[in-house]
Amino acid sequence: MALHSRARREEGGLAEDGGDRREDDVGGRGDQHRERLLAALTLIAGLGLLLALPFALQAGDSFFLPTTAAIVIAIAMVPALEWMERHRVPSGLAALLCVLFFLAAVNVALASIVVPAWQWVRILPERIDQIQANLSPVIDFYANLERFVNKTLRQIADAPQRQQVAPVAPPRSIVELFATSAPSAFIEMFFAVLVIYFFLAGWTRTRRAAITRRASFGGAMATARVIQDVVDDTSAYLGTITIINVCLGLSVAGALSLIDMPTPLMWGGIVALLNYIPYFGPIMAAMLLALGGLMTFNDIWLALLPAAIMVAFHLIEANVITPMVVGHRLTINPILILISLSFWGWVWGTPGALLAVPLLIIIQTVLDAAGRPDIAGFLFEHGTLIHGPGDERPRMSRTAPPNQKAGDGPVDTPGSGP
Repeated sequence: MALHSRARREEGGLAEDGGDRREDDVGGRGDQHRERLLAALTLIAGLGLLLALPFALQAGDSFFLPTTAAIVIAIAMVPALEWMERHRVPSGLAALLCVLFFLAAVNVALASIVVPAWQWVRILPERIDQIQANLSPVIDFYANLERFVNKTLRQIADAPQRQQVAPVAPPRSIVELFATSAPSAFIEMFFAVLVIYFFLAGWTRTRRAAITRRASFGGAMATARVIQDVVDDTSAYLGTITIINVCLGLSVAGALSLIDMPTPLMWGGIVALLNYIPYFGPIMAAMLLALGGLMTFNDIWLALLPAAIMVAFHLIEANVITPMVVGHRLTINPILILISLSFWGWVWGTPGALLAVPLLIIIQTVLDAAGRPDIAGFLFEHGTLIHGPGDERPRMSRTAPPNQKAGDGPVDTPGSGP
């Protein structure tokens, strides 16, 4: 009887242990399903926001474009602001000095580029015959292609046309153009200047509040590190690239002055400005210089010399100077640069292309600290975020079950030892 009772108690204990284990397995699977459902909802909401964001930015460009440009410029000027504050300059006065320096730089750039460029645009109709004369060898070489194009164009012109809505008449004078378009541009510029000033004036207070309001010391340190990384990377990129582009523009202007190219400083400014746009900017600058050469010189080879000079200087800058100065700290994936250029250029045009790389640096810095969406992990495993290389996160073993507690012994798996 004693043996029978003891066996019955052992069977009851095994059954109770098995029931607890099954309940733990069911609870663990329920937690995994719940986490996967939340991750799926988060991913769907993120994709919806990502698809709707470009159209919202494009529709509200009169607000989002100056605001974004002002924030990027203000972030780039934060080191100068902090330097003045360390030398006991009040925050409001330091912000005002930064804004005045920015406005002075913009005015110098406009005076050296826009005013001479307007003269080139004004004389362009008068130089059409000279451009055609310079391009006559190329036109003769492609004479057959020209005849084919003319024939195709005549066929299209002779085809019946659908009735179209009459376009809006263009402005008939400079006064009308200024009255219709300049006020909005002036308001956006004034708004951007105000954003830069108030962003810089309240920078120290806002940063301190963002750090001290964290619930934990680790969260405060992470917030401080992200803010500092964004400021350092953005200001380092824009400051370094600005110095490189100014030197490139001055070098091109000096070389153009040696061949008697009119307004060389304007062409150097155009080269420096367009060099902020990776890949596409130098191509546009070379095309504009080729057009200017065709308008100036009578020989086609001499007319193409300004563009050749610019390309030569750009190759030296892109392959020798920039890698040596920038180094690997600000190296960005070229695919990400092309995607950023295409996206922001489509949303905001040329200003968006100028802001593409700084915005890419800011977004990439924030995502490296907060965690990037792990699409492959969501689809094939259980992870949803990838953190930076400095973060150490526990990984689950391939053999240990998810419900194994710390301190338990090893779990037997098929094919393991006895």
